[in-house]
Amino acid sequence: MTTRDIVLISLFAALIVAFGLMPPITLGFIPVPITMQSFGVMLAGVILGAKRGAFAPLLVILLVAIGLPVLSGGRGGLAVFAAPTLGYLIGWVPAAYVAGLISERVARSSSNAVFQVIAFFVAAVIGGIVVEYAFGIAWLAWGAGIGFSKAFYGSMAFVPGDLLKAGVAALAARAVMVGYPLLPQRA
Repeated sequence: MTTRDIVLISLFAALIVAFGLMPPITLGFIPVPITMQSFGVMLAGVILGAKRGAFAPLLVILLVAIGLPVLSGGRGGLAVFAAPTLGYLIGWVPAAYVAGLISERVARSSSNAVFQVIAFFVAAVIGGIVVEYAFGIAWLAWGAGIGFSKAFYGSMAFVPGDLLKAGVAALAARAVMVGYPLLPQRA
């Protein structure tokens, strides 16, 4: 791992933390709040690629584990790891990895702009929604004891917002690919 990789991982971990400064929105019928931190995870994956993208949320999780209040709402510490929302937090790492892996394989600098945006969008949706929700819903159903179907249907309220986040992440990744070509050099 080069110094550049460490700097990029740290930068995107800081972005994820900064998105946590936006206050969470709770829906009331499910203990999972709406936050912008999942947007940072999508960005890390599609812009940095699989390996570096996965290390950024992993760094944030390590900061949470040592007690820093870096999650939305100022949460941090080991108590977070006993919450019913733990699956979403742990799901950040594979979500960023999968989004990065798909974007590395599909979004090529030689492709046209529309294809690149679509590829980044698909990568963000599969990684940042499908993979993250798989971890989050499974843990929520077990950890909160509400059953899989209730956890699943309750989580569907977040999909429209997450699709919007994926669209913005796709546009940002395309802009970075054109303006600052990190993506062809993904590690």
